[in-house]
Amino acid sequence: MRDLGAGFGYLVKGQRWVAGHGRSLGFGLLPGLVTLVLYVGALIGLACGADDFVGWATPFADGWSSPWLGLFRGFLTVLVFVLGLFLAVISFTAVTLLVGQPFYEKLSADVDRAESGGDVPESGLSLGRELWISARDSLRILVRVACYGVLLFALGFVPVIGQSVIPAIGFCVTGFFLAEELTAVALQRRGMELKSRLTLLRSRRAMALGFGVPLALAFVVPLVAVFLMPGAVAGATLMVRDLLQENDEEADDAEDAENAHASVRVPQIP
Repeated sequence: MRDLGAGFGYLVKGQRWVAGHGRSLGFGLLPGLVTLVLYVGALIGLACGADDFVGWATPFADGWSSPWLGLFRGFLTVLVFVLGLFLAVISFTAVTLLVGQPFYEKLSADVDRAESGGDVPESGLSLGRELWISARDSLRILVRVACYGVLLFALGFVPVIGQSVIPAIGFCVTGFFLAEELTAVALQRRGMELKSRLTLLRSRRAMALGFGVPLALAFVVPLVAVFLMPGAVAGATLMVRDLLQENDEEADDAEDAENAHASVRVPQIP
């Protein structure tokens, strides 16, 4: 429970951090707005074309009598749109991070700089290489989430648990992978690969869920996601520093420096 609360605390701290740095907030909103416009256009296109797609995909039902043809294809049309909406929700963060890679890299580095007093970890990779790694890892995460999504969607038809337990599990899965996507900005700068990132988050699973699940709930509303993204990146960077115990190391270094300074005796002037 302590880690769960700590994860949510980092989400709140991240929002406070960007609120106190207006310029970072302004730049951080741009990628989310661009992605939102693209997704809204795609969902409108899906809503308009879902009927035609279902009709094309089910030619065997052309001869069915009414009302079964309308009910069958109507159900499939709704199902296609719901699946599209689900994929939009789970992929929004990944696409926004990819679109706004330079913006969020700078935001994450600014948080590190402010917290460490100037020390900023650098990957040493070119922007193109970083974009490639980010896109590759995001695709891997999306494939995993999509597999979980199909399984959970099927289990959703199971009576009782399908309407209670399964949605809760779904938000936990989405929240965990949201935490992975957001912490990847800071961890990739530290040279950590996807497998190592997942291992790190699993070692503090409750903290990852405390950070990611509230975001998953909020991100159901895309406009909310746009405004929370900059703070989410800042909070994820703060959480990474805790996961890697960088704050403890800096505190120990400061304490050692203070002790060393105290141990130096100033000679008395006779």
